[in-house]
Amino acid sequence: MLAELEFSASDLAQVRFAVSPMWQVVTSYRLLSNHAVAPPVHRLWIEQVQPRAAAAGLDRGWLAELIPPSGFFPYFLNPAPSGPAPALDTELAAIQDAPIDRVRHDLDHLEYHQKRLGPRLRSLRHDPHARLARLAQEIRTYWELALAPYWARIRTVLDTDIFYRARQVAEHGAGHVLNDLHTAVTWDGSALHLSRRNRPLSRTTAGPGLLLVPSAFTGSRLTTRVEPPEPPQLAYPARGTGSLWAPEPTTGTDALAAVLGRSRTRLLAELSTPASTTQLAHRTGLSSAGVSQCLTALRSAGLVSAHRAGRSVLYARTAAAETLLKAASST
Repeated sequence: MLAELEFSASDLAQVRFAVSPMWQVVTSYRLLSNHAVAPPVHRLWIEQVQPRAAAAGLDRGWLAELIPPSGFFPYFLNPAPSGPAPALDTELAAIQDAPIDRVRHDLDHLEYHQKRLGPRLRSLRHDPHARLARLAQEIRTYWELALAPYWARIRTVLDTDIFYRARQVAEHGAGHVLNDLHTAVTWDGSALHLSRRNRPLSRTTAGPGLLLVPSAFTGSRLTTRVEPPEPPQLAYPARGTGSLWAPEPTTGTDALAAVLGRSRTRLLAELSTPASTTQLAHRTGLSSAGVSQCLTALRSAGLVSAHRAGRSVLYARTAAAETLLKAASST
């Protein structure tokens, strides 16, 4: 089916990009729950995250019922980003403030597609505001386990995609960028055409403008959200996702070791994937106390972040650490 979204001059002027934490939550959770057909590029991430998510019960909680492996998921999970890069807490607040009618309408639509709702979602439909707080807490837990330790890398890919497309707008115009988004999207000068969309799309069923959201987890899919009066949202595969989990170069770090010390530099190199103190001690041969002391110093310097994962804490390199290691490796 081919859907057509017409554009006035005002609509074209309101096209914008945004990085949305909740779009990464929804698309990554769907990928994790449907891992058997996940793109190979994400296997390393899935292998690391799936055991943690299962241990926290996230494979059988609110998200498991709200986000099926394929098909419709509730629109209220993806409120229109209020700016170019809202914080997760900002989007969670918007979810908790979602109109009751909106939540119930989405759940009715989900029931239509899934044939039934479980007790948890029936309780959400009965008392949305009370249950949405529980959902928000589960989303925070998922974020800390599955996305926060990797956010520096993910955010770099998303920001780089937007920077590239913004430059394309400056050099070739918005139409060129819209034609370059995805194979299912074409621009004819006055309207956007989306193939493989199951439902019609028109300005009578969509808000003004267009919100373009790069995602690291959509695979080859284009995902849409159309709910007036908000602008329609297109979540598209971000450029560079194929190299998202590729190990960063950590050779030639002697100069960095002269500044940070060899133990701290070694730990930064080992944190190409998030790890706990125990895991880092096992990999490096350092004592747990020594690792903990080094991590405290690195965290104070803004080079490492800490994320609660059940009973343990995962440490991850920050964007500043990634930049520092790349600079050291290139000298």
